[in-house]
Amino acid sequence: MGAEELRMKTEDQLKTDLAGLKKEAFNLRFQQANGQLENTARVRAVRRDIARIMTFLGQKESVKAASAPKPAAEAKPAKAKAKKAAKPKAEADGEKKAAKKPKTTTPKAKKAAAKKTAKTKAQ
Repeated sequence: MGAEELRMKTEDQLKTDLAGLKKEAFNLRFQQANGQLENTARVRAVRRDIARIMTFLGQKESVKAASAPKPAAEAKPAKAKAKKAAKPKAEADGEKKAAKKPKTTTPKAKKAAAKKTAKTKAQ
């Protein structure tokens, strides 16, 4: 099946050809599994014909989609970004130091941190 042949066919004809080739591919696989397949090259040819037809169908669909009128794009409202109030540096630094906690990710580190806080509370 040549490319020129496929270009001349309509979508419906291509779909019927595709269905027939898929059935043939199924039968060839079945014959191969049973050991009855005589022409092994036919499996490859059918597989390639299926791919070729699917390519032409995809091209025809993309041309159809490109020629269809596109709906008008709706404008999205612009989001207003709220600015954060600037803090004085002295307050910001003090808050950061007070808010910082040691990172404890592993169980061993958690135990060590718990012992350290227990010692500081005891004093």
